[in-house]
Amino acid sequence: MKVKIFDEEDEKDLECDINEFLEDLDGEVVDIKYQVSIGIFSEEQVFCFSAMIVYY
Repeated sequence: MKVKIFDEEDEKDLECDINEFLEDLDGEVVDIKYQVSIGIFSEEQVFCFSAMIVYY
């Protein structure tokens, strides 16, 4: 069993990264975990979109 972690500032970039990974994957996906977090830096909101894919 293996894992692959993705982390992007934009949800569309995360979607693209995951789709590219899945296209090239020779194994089987067991699970996908998705998370969004937000932080405040000065007066700017910073978003973090992340996912973990568990696969064989």
